Amino acid sequence: MGVEERNRQPGRQEVTDEAIFKVAKEIVVKFIEVGRLTPSSFEETFDSVYKAIRRTVRSQ
Repeated sequence: MGVEERNRQPGRQEVTDEAIFKVAKEIVVKFIEVGRLTPSSFEETFDSVYKAIRRTVRSQ
């Protein structure tokens, strides 16, 4: 059994790329709704949010 397998919590599921995409999209849409972000900067902001979420869930 490798180190990674031993460190996993029992019953914990992998986070899919689709789930990361959906969460990132919801966050960015909420930023637009509350006026913290304009649709013209969506692409750059979405990329940053997506990468931050992916980095966070993949580092565990």
